[in-house]
Amino acid sequence: MAVLSTDRTARLAPARMPAADVVRVGGVGLRTRPLRAFLSALGIAIGIAAMIAVVGISSSSRAELDRTLAALGTNLLTASPGRTLFGGEARLPPEAVAMIGRIGPVTQVTATGQLTEAKVYRTDRMPAAETGGIAVRAAQLGLLDTIGATVASGTWLNEATERHPVVVLGATAAQRLGLDAARPDVRVWLGGRWFTVVGILAAVPLAPELDSSALVGWGVAASHLGFDGHPTTVYARAEEDQVESVRAVLGATANPEAPNEVDVSRPSDALAAAEATDETFTGLLLGLGAVALLVGGVGVANTMVISVLERRAEIGLRRALGATRGQVRSQFLAESLLLSALGGAGGVLLGILVTTGYALSQGWPTVVPAWATLGGVVATLVIGGLAGLYPAIRASRLAPTEALAAV
Repeated sequence: MAVLSTDRTARLAPARMPAADVVRVGGVGLRTRPLRAFLSALGIAIGIAAMIAVVGISSSSRAELDRTLAALGTNLLTASPGRTLFGGEARLPPEAVAMIGRIGPVTQVTATGQLTEAKVYRTDRMPAAETGGIAVRAAQLGLLDTIGATVASGTWLNEATERHPVVVLGATAAQRLGLDAARPDVRVWLGGRWFTVVGILAAVPLAPELDSSALVGWGVAASHLGFDGHPTTVYARAEEDQVESVRAVLGATANPEAPNEVDVSRPSDALAAAEATDETFTGLLLGLGAVALLVGGVGVANTMVISVLERRAEIGLRRALGATRGQVRSQFLAESLLLSALGGAGGVLLGILVTTGYALSQGWPTVVPAWATLGGVVATLVIGGLAGLYPAIRASRLAPTEALAAV
């Protein structure tokens, strides 16, 4: 009798569903209601795509910054006049460039001097107040090599032209004056006389102040524009491993009598700081992506609850045929996870496509961190599990007779 009792107990034990069967049964509900499943998965996809795109675009931007700094170098230092003890404007001595050039680790040094009284206009008929925000600066011949700038069209100043009324325009200055970069050989009204435009610069990342400047030779600035020879910005390149040591003595070398009146900076730090400010907006956008993901999760939960209500007959039939509560619970939980996984996979793919498209349009390298894609997949599984947990438990608690009677 004991043996028979044991056999009967074994026959009555519920069969265990393999994982493959759980997934297959869970997919039935998605196939029978494809439009609803698509719309629910779309909510998850939008949230994941937003998060992937934000992280990817931010990472691509940082990669472009690193590439730019690697090409331009991080060893450029600048020295400019600060404030005097009494709050007035300080001045660098005319010998500042030569003195900085004597610092051992300094490999290149040059300077510009702003001409505050000189203005530049497209014609001599323009009102004096309409300067377009363009500054006029005297420039030494070694400026381009030192700061890593290039000429977009035309030529740079040389020994033959730097004493004559010729000018090179920054990229922004040329646009404000309405000049075509492909045809720089025109004249502008500068400092009360005509200057011939011989070149137009490309944008200068490490010296953005030059983009909105009209650059004339050091000699013609002194002879025709009243330049006193005091530089307003000194640019110095130092050996890579000696940048900090040069930075420490640059102020005292530029102006030994008043080193505290000299502002020393490294332009690459400004670029890095500008990139760091973008992290605030990145955090904000990530928050919006998380909200979108949460909304998608609510949509999945809503879909699963409605699915349970609509499929009570199916649940009752399965329970009557011997399915356990755990198997019913696993079925609906698997359906929720599949729904979220489909949305997550679509969101990751969409986020990568958006990042790639934007990076290519900007000429950046495309960078999508592996942790972002992995995090997106994990987030979808978590959202899917939480969204489907309550509907799955509710489905498993339906009694067979109650479910069948409600049909």
